[in-house]
Amino acid sequence: MAEDKGQRDSIGMSKKRGQTNNGFVQYEDNTELNPDPGSSADSLQHDAVSIPEPEEPTPKDVRPYAGMPKEVLFQFSHQARYRVPREVLFWLTVATVLLLIGSTVAIIAISPKCLDWWQAGPMYQVYPRSFRDSDQDGNGDLKGIQEKLDYIAALNVKTIWITSFYKSSLKDFRYGVEDFQDVDPIFGTMRDFEDLVAAIHDKGLKLIIDFIPNHTSDKHDWFQQSRTRTGKYTDYYIWHDCTHENGVTTPPNNWLSVYGNSSWHFDEVRKQCYFHQFLKEQPDLNFRNPDVQEEMKKIIQFWLAKGVDGLSFDAVKFLLEAKHLRNETLKGNESQIPDTVTHYSDLYHDFTTTQEGMHDIISSFRQTMDEYSREPGRYRFLGAEASEEEIDSTMRYYGLPFVQEADFPFNSNLTTLKNFSVFTVYDVITSWMQNMPEGRWPNWMTGGPDSTRLTSRAGSQYVNVMNMLLFTLPGTPITYYGEEIGMGNIWATDLNTSYDTENYDTNTLFSKSPMQWDNSSNAGFSEGNYTWLPVNPDYRAVNVEVQKTQPSSALKLYQDLSVLRANELLLNRGWFCLLRNNSQSVVYTREMDGMDRVFIVVLNFGEATQLNLQEMISDLPPRLRVTLSTDSASRDTEVDTSGLVLKDGAGFILEHHMKILLHRQTAFQDKCFVSNRACYFSALNILYSLC
Repeated sequence: MAEDKGQRDSIGMSKKRGQTNNGFVQYEDNTELNPDPGSSADSLQHDAVSIPEPEEPTPKDVRPYAGMPKEVLFQFSHQARYRVPREVLFWLTVATVLLLIGSTVAIIAISPKCLDWWQAGPMYQVYPRSFRDSDQDGNGDLKGIQEKLDYIAALNVKTIWITSFYKSSLKDFRYGVEDFQDVDPIFGTMRDFEDLVAAIHDKGLKLIIDFIPNHTSDKHDWFQQSRTRTGKYTDYYIWHDCTHENGVTTPPNNWLSVYGNSSWHFDEVRKQCYFHQFLKEQPDLNFRNPDVQEEMKKIIQFWLAKGVDGLSFDAVKFLLEAKHLRNETLKGNESQIPDTVTHYSDLYHDFTTTQEGMHDIISSFRQTMDEYSREPGRYRFLGAEASEEEIDSTMRYYGLPFVQEADFPFNSNLTTLKNFSVFTVYDVITSWMQNMPEGRWPNWMTGGPDSTRLTSRAGSQYVNVMNMLLFTLPGTPITYYGEEIGMGNIWATDLNTSYDTENYDTNTLFSKSPMQWDNSSNAGFSEGNYTWLPVNPDYRAVNVEVQKTQPSSALKLYQDLSVLRANELLLNRGWFCLLRNNSQSVVYTREMDGMDRVFIVVLNFGEATQLNLQEMISDLPPRLRVTLSTDSASRDTEVDTSGLVLKDGAGFILEHHMKILLHRQTAFQDKCFVSNRACYFSALNILYSLC
């Protein structure tokens, strides 16, 4: 019996050894049942009954379990039902990754170039001496500009453009610079400038400043050393022998200054004549001297290192003169006595402007600025003040296909218009858009420090309609300070200034009157006892604080126009199609491929009239909604398209849905322009260029 019991126990233990491991508890011999491995019981367990080990289970008999050994795992993984889904998932993953990469590359390839900061919003030009006086000395300054940054930001502009603030004399409107790397004390200190740059950037705005490379002041250290023939400075300016007897100078030729009379002036120290295209206190630099070009490069680098986002290069067409001294050709009567040829307009200036090599110099300026444009989001803008007589010559400042110069030459054509008729406005628009190189960017301005203000040229009724024109044309609108509220020139005879007005059109001085902030003393410009120029007498009605509270004010419309342009693709990069040029009204559309929504802009520059838009655009509905108008009461209303009533200076932006856009219609092919083409894909809400 005892033997039978031992056999049964042995059989039971053998069966236990053959049980399947579930992967969580490893099999271990139970040492408690056999404390002595060498005992006879152990021998009995193995010898009494011989039971074979169970066969290795096949995949058909066993289901997968956690922790299975690799030999079992491989048997399962090679089955079709496991292998095929795995391969399908692998190739689906590969295809998805390739598709994502391809889609990304395709989107990048067909996406139009993003608008840069100098394209994305308006520029606001500030004449610093007239903007805001922070220290009560009657002169505007850099701290004053910083005080008013919230106001500028509220205009929804992107860029502040500050005109010359370099150390210079009062004689020449700050354009005869004594030190290109210093701030004139009247405006503050270099620390004030650095604080202003930081504050501007904190507001999310950009800053460009004037740069005057053509000439310096006669008080500049370079000129003082040049007139004594000191070292490398000897040829920093343009010197030639001339005759000077009994106080009378006989110049080397008949070249004239922009302000009249000879452009040569005898220097008593050097005993030669030096060349000046402007005042005699502004001698021209010799840009054929490599050292002068290197000096300009260092100055550009100095201001870019200060954080300036761009430079406006002034008077660049005067940078070079012909090497020879031949007389320039007379425009009028060739028999005119030479001594009577004293006005700049009397001559063709073929030898003193836009000489060969001048564009190479501008291109070198661009290369210097590009060195500071490598950081993402820190592109440095280059603008050129270059009002050429021929539009083709002006367009040359954009550069060539593979040689970049200015981002754009400043378009001042609207700043000189006195007779606002549809023909003059139409000509200004079309001449620029038709001649601008493909892919370049236009710009528009209605005023500036060297022109009569719009209100004084044409009348206050044109302030709103001209601002509407600026913000609905393709390109960058540029506003001279005060134009947003309709400031006009001052008319004064007793000027508290040391400027020599005999050499200037007084309008260039009277357009620089103090900014009109409120109806307090000095229009809120200064808390001092006087201002450097008189405040316009209309400041109690025309000022910022008053217009902030008026829903129909010029300031309110300006802000609305700026917001509309920023938020509407149609306005900031769409097509521009002119519809009317034979009446006193300018009518055009802004449209974009991929959108059926169109803006129709109607601007009246003449007497009150009634306009039938249905004669210009086929399938136009009888009534259209007004998006914006110079008359605030008509906003968000509907107007009759067959008889739109227009007052003098009235403007409307109407919204319309059009099946076939005008730029795709044959009749309008030569009247439609686009500066930076883009198409809209509504399904993905993206822009693309292949359309």
